[in-house]
Amino acid sequence: MRKHRKIGLALGGGGARGFAHIGVMKVLEKEKITPDIIVGTSIGSIVGGAFASGMKIEEVEKRAELFLESDLYQSSELKAMGDAESGAEQRLSRRIQSYFMTKIRLTQALYRPSILQIDEMQEFVNFFIPDIQIEETIIPFRAVATDLRSGECVALKKGSLRRSILASSAVPGALPPVEINGRQLSDGGIICNVPVQYLFEEGVQEVIAIAVDRDIALCSELQTAVDIYVRAGEIQGFHLEKYSLENVDIVIRPQIGAIHWTDFSRSKELISLGEAAAMNSLPEIQRLAKRIYKRDVLEGLKRAAKKLFGVTPSRSG
Repeated sequence: MRKHRKIGLALGGGGARGFAHIGVMKVLEKEKITPDIIVGTSIGSIVGGAFASGMKIEEVEKRAELFLESDLYQSSELKAMGDAESGAEQRLSRRIQSYFMTKIRLTQALYRPSILQIDEMQEFVNFFIPDIQIEETIIPFRAVATDLRSGECVALKKGSLRRSILASSAVPGALPPVEINGRQLSDGGIICNVPVQYLFEEGVQEVIAIAVDRDIALCSELQTAVDIYVRAGEIQGFHLEKYSLENVDIVIRPQIGAIHWTDFSRSKELISLGEAAAMNSLPEIQRLAKRIYKRDVLEGLKRAAKKLFGVTPSRSG
């Protein structure tokens, strides 16, 4: 029997841009809106999985800060990629080095399944996520991934929380696919960047979706085949996502601009952008909270009447 769920939260993918989820969730927490189920893709699965496991959102924010200060991140290939994309390295010698390292990474990708090693991403996931089963989360949680063999989207609801999130975060080309139960799983954003459909399948009454894509109108100069390929994927993903979000109650889309998915150095800015977007949607959020409150009161009256008199009052009284 399907459980009765009132509020569902869908957290979209977007790499470093997903730190904006933390800012949005801080506002939701202040408004006392707690989801009955969370579904996440990629970075959305990391933030959502940490919160669903029982962490307060302030603790998730603190962990993000500690991670970026850690030797683990400072010496990582992920940071090197982010620095190259963000333009953080200003000296000419460093820019030349960055240019050639980018070419080397692209060449390596022709001979192995990914640019980054899976162990590095596993350490990233482990930093945020406890070593528990998905079934043990405080709030029901689903990590969404793509089955590369069948071409289907998969909502992982059983098994290791860490490994499921690792599969959901395995960005194609950047990270190799993750094997789970005989399936080769990769980033859920290939098909479903903001996985709202799984909330509807769970019978959720009110859906809040957070999309952290960069602005589709911002396009850098297209100089290479890779630039054109990536841009085509962005356009395709944007329109697929727009279609999937049509029936969602509240869509919160932080103004990310052109921040690259590897640019974790801008985490504080991204969290602030998430807060600002949620504050802009505050009237909708407050109306949602009122609807839920009224529904809870009505359901409470129905239960009380049934218990006392064996009858259920009509909506009109």
